[in-house]
Amino acid sequence: MTTSAVKNNMLPPGLVSNLQEVLLGRKGGEDEQQSKNNADESISSPSDSVEPNSDENDSKPVVLVTNGDGIESPGLTFLVESLVNQGLYNVHVCAPQSDKSVSGHSVTLKETVAVSSTDINGATAYEVSGTPVDCVSLALSGALFSWSKPILVISGINRGASCGHQMIYSSVVAGAREALMSGVPSMSISLNWKKDESQDSDFKDAVTVCLPLINAAIRDIEKGIFPKSCSLNIEVPTSPLTNKGVKLTKQSLWRSVPSWKAISANKSAGRFMSNQQSLGIQLAQLSRDASAAGAARRLTTQRKNLEVVESVGAAGKSDFNRSVKYFQQEFLDRELDDVDEDLDYRALQNGFVSVTPLSLSPHIELETQTAASEWISAVLQVEQ
Repeated sequence: MTTSAVKNNMLPPGLVSNLQEVLLGRKGGEDEQQSKNNADESISSPSDSVEPNSDENDSKPVVLVTNGDGIESPGLTFLVESLVNQGLYNVHVCAPQSDKSVSGHSVTLKETVAVSSTDINGATAYEVSGTPVDCVSLALSGALFSWSKPILVISGINRGASCGHQMIYSSVVAGAREALMSGVPSMSISLNWKKDESQDSDFKDAVTVCLPLINAAIRDIEKGIFPKSCSLNIEVPTSPLTNKGVKLTKQSLWRSVPSWKAISANKSAGRFMSNQQSLGIQLAQLSRDASAAGAARRLTTQRKNLEVVESVGAAGKSDFNRSVKYFQQEFLDRELDDVDEDLDYRALQNGFVSVTPLSLSPHIELETQTAASEWISAVLQVEQ
């Protein structure tokens, strides 16, 4: 096709050269009009225009990776690099652009979610202004990628344990749960990060520990023998390479304890300014007008598990006499009293890699636990 033919299609001049390259790469034997129609389709379809499309990639199973700590976190970076370097999978990433830890199974409604391509060598990657659940839901919808059902969704690797009732708060577990709700096998992975002890290279070691489980899961999903209606929550001990082995566990009742404290207005003003500077784009996207009395405006820091809540009056009303108080919340770890060695938190503290099968319905929990136990036992026998 000639340049003039492209211009007749009223395309911006800056796209002409790129369009010609696309058309030249197509198979020969098509007439000019058919080539023009194909070019139009490739431009109008987001999935076709953003994804590399090769026979080699198409023949590989698709693995989707997300997380809760944000797309630039070392846990996700090391995991994606390792999956890509194996050369076995067509790796796609759809992850939050910033830290969304402890956001649970929250979704974004009535707001525009921004999606930007990003560079992770060998993977098709996008950062999303929403939550991990938004990322998985969008990826599986067919609106972003040309496929709608990968062979496996992996959420992680998270910084900090997600055992017990902490799974309710955990956005990394929520990402895997959203995939399971859509009928896609999934797993969530967390590293038992310890302040002043852990380092980023531990995430690389955690990948080394988890990769055999990931490969075994994908292999058996293809064979149809992976446990049905099951998501695996994998907890890696603080020192991954010195773990005592993989252990099938049950969800415990452990959780971090919320702690609130009041802060002065002067300190809160400085903190608001700091948050606004560091989260400018994020706050602009997430800001809402208060719609009713008692609505809450929340600001969440990127680096601390901390939330500041400001009470506001009814929308549209000025009240100069209203009282405003400021509070900070943080989660404090506590020990688990239960001595059951098969609980996720206890196994993790004892140095094991904890693998907890999760289901969406309590009616199939026992069946899921049994199937997962048999599967993990078979995988470990093969590895040994």
